[in-house]
Amino acid sequence: MSGQRLKVQFQRLYNHFSGQDADTNLQDIAEVLFCTRRNVRMVINKMVDKGWIDWEPAVGRGKQSRLTFCSTDSELQLMHARKLVAEGKLEPALEALEHNADKLAQIIQEQLGHTTAHGKQIVRLPYYRAFSNLNPLQPLRRSEQHLVRQVFNGLTRINEEKEEVEGDLAHHWEALTPRHWRFYIRPSVRFHDGRILSSEDIIATFNQVKQHRLFNHINEIQAPFNHTIDFYLASDDHRFPDLLTNLIAMVQPADADMSNPNVLFPVGTGPYKVLQNDSKRFKLEASDQYFGFRALIDVVDIWMLSEVASCYLQPATDASQLGGVSVSTRLKLDEGCNFLLFNRTSGLPADPEWLNYLKGRLTALQLLQRLNKDQIGDFRLTNAYGILPGWTHVPLHSIPVQTPPSKRIVTIAFACQHPVYPHVAKAIQEILAEDGIKLRMLELTTTEIALGKHSQKIDFWLGGMSLMNYRDDALLSWFFNFDHIARAMPKDEFQLLEQEVMRWRANPEQASPCQDLGAKLVEFGQVMPLFHNWLGVDDTGAVQGMQSNSMGWFDFKSVWMKPDLEDTGI
Repeated sequence: MSGQRLKVQFQRLYNHFSGQDADTNLQDIAEVLFCTRRNVRMVINKMVDKGWIDWEPAVGRGKQSRLTFCSTDSELQLMHARKLVAEGKLEPALEALEHNADKLAQIIQEQLGHTTAHGKQIVRLPYYRAFSNLNPLQPLRRSEQHLVRQVFNGLTRINEEKEEVEGDLAHHWEALTPRHWRFYIRPSVRFHDGRILSSEDIIATFNQVKQHRLFNHINEIQAPFNHTIDFYLASDDHRFPDLLTNLIAMVQPADADMSNPNVLFPVGTGPYKVLQNDSKRFKLEASDQYFGFRALIDVVDIWMLSEVASCYLQPATDASQLGGVSVSTRLKLDEGCNFLLFNRTSGLPADPEWLNYLKGRLTALQLLQRLNKDQIGDFRLTNAYGILPGWTHVPLHSIPVQTPPSKRIVTIAFACQHPVYPHVAKAIQEILAEDGIKLRMLELTTTEIALGKHSQKIDFWLGGMSLMNYRDDALLSWFFNFDHIARAMPKDEFQLLEQEVMRWRANPEQASPCQDLGAKLVEFGQVMPLFHNWLGVDDTGAVQGMQSNSMGWFDFKSVWMKPDLEDTGI
């Protein structure tokens, strides 16, 4: 008899006796359960084994046996739902709870947090949306960028503590000339599917990578010897190893579909491999074949709960935390900002009068005053005076606001499934409406925005960026990648900044031009910084080593759980 069938039989028995202990006999129960006396014995024995009932058979002819209920129908229902939730079967769990969403939310919250199961350490995290793409060669949102770092490796990486370049898949490298770099690759590195990393995988990856503007000075990639990769460049680059730490330079298998914008189960060489990725859960498991230090946490299990604020991460252990997050005081300003990107090539801001009007009317202060704190939840936004925290490129004096050149429709675009953008767009709509201007809103995917879909019809974009580290040159990945800014910016202005970056790459003594680049974007009226956001993780619980990185997440492979001495009897 199946477990579900047995539950149905218990419910019949429970309902017949109204949950009250009773004196009865096998024949009466057979009639209630619509089965034979022989099957009744088997059903009763199974219910006793599961602890649902107690059965004291009568001794002597005509005597009644004693039936005692050890579980209620609702308890059994909850037990079954908990089992389904633990297996990630949220829809069947909701059905088992007779579509009571509140009960389901309570069970989900019970199972969030840190735990140990079958000898494995598991960290469960709540998040507000699913992860639809984990392809490093495609445009990614902040959280996907962090997850990609857990699954893939590049030839080099940035040490988060020292902010220095160090080896990853490559253990050493040298510049034979400023246009010829040689990288020595670690042997016996395996992908998550067991395949050995080969030179062909690296060459195939970089043949795709070099199509991006940030890497378009790569002419050719060769493997002259075993575990050796040579890069031939079109221009001098003394900072090429730094460039290879970029997210899009993560190495993929040669047969991977690198143009696919919907990769749910990527295959990498990183410390974690993807086990589950759907609208309800995202699960990572530590890879025992990882070439570096094996991750200390075995499983990272992220649950999609729309009620959760996305600005804080914590392994919640108390149901009350879902509504009022208790957060460590070690929050950091997001290494980036929310901004308006004006379309100065084909949108209304190509007209200086329109550009000055929008810059004068849509200031951060004006928008913050109109944002409903209840709607944006736990997000703590603060005025941005530059693209990055600490940069002060936004003029302190206000721009005189002129009436718009003509009253018409203005179009804004922003990423869909974002907890704050719709509310900021609503505030913009209210401001423009005061001047008789209608705002048309387009919610697009990150890929559609980055690759320029509908760009001819869009006047400005509401966006955000978070850099992978705190180095100045981290800004370049945002400025160059996928040509989103290049399409919106007058060609001569973009080329001016691009040439400055190329000169910096060619001259090892030259200071970073990135602050000047950020200042120029604001000065040109190309980008208007709006807000910085406080991000962080709750490091006050049992999970050790949880420190927020620049993306508002934490390095999964470095955290661990201290054993509970009380539970172990020590």
